[in-house]
Amino acid sequence: MGKKNTYEKVLAFGTVFIILAIWFITAMQGLVDPKLVPSPQSVWIAFIGIMENGYKNYTLLEHLGASMERLIIAFVCAVILAVPLGLASGYNSKIRAILEPVIEFYRPLPPLAYYTLLVLWLGIENESKIALLFLACFAPIYISCVAAVIKIKEDYINSAYIVGANKLQIFIYVIVPACLPDIFTGLRTALGVAYTTLVSAEMVAANSGIGWMVLDASRYLRSDIIFLGIIIMGITGILLDKSIQLIEHKVVPWKGKE
Repeated sequence: MGKKNTYEKVLAFGTVFIILAIWFITAMQGLVDPKLVPSPQSVWIAFIGIMENGYKNYTLLEHLGASMERLIIAFVCAVILAVPLGLASGYNSKIRAILEPVIEFYRPLPPLAYYTLLVLWLGIENESKIALLFLACFAPIYISCVAAVIKIKEDYINSAYIVGANKLQIFIYVIVPACLPDIFTGLRTALGVAYTTLVSAEMVAANSGIGWMVLDASRYLRSDIIFLGIIIMGITGILLDKSIQLIEHKVVPWKGKE
């Protein structure tokens, strides 16, 4: 198992190395216009410049911090509300009948379709962005929780009834643990959807954030800053996903095991 993991890590690093090598060679040979694809050196210089002088009155960390603040607040609020509601809906069909029409109505809608309304109601500050991200997170988490409860084998529940457990005990000690792997899958999906929505929201109405920085740089054809922003967003997204996976390994150590 250890050799397999090491081999997979080598393959992963090899893929990253090949991509960087192709980027470096393409830029050095002048195969594309540097305004379209900047060299790695120019992206690094842009990174150093923004770290030292900031970008449009904000440092790079302040841009990243603004994005992370909006994302984390919305994500935590969605988890706190969507997980219990999703589990309750999966356990009780009456609760599901009340909530499902609302969820199914807004879930397919592109987030930016109703973002204008949120801006009109809450303004262009963080409130509208957090509300948008909350809605983007809520549906995937809720649906994953409902599906997790529904697919639990009835034998587990019947066995708990046989030993004298009541409905509350069954919910806490049988249903919730059985649903945890699917809940974490929903959390990872929701976080990815929220991050994509965050960048789009910052491009529409904001004056700070990584998404806004990329859009503003595009107006001046600063492809080095655009690439820098994309790289930062990609790395940040990977770190956020790995953080949830780390928590999952601690909370659900039995996942994937017989």
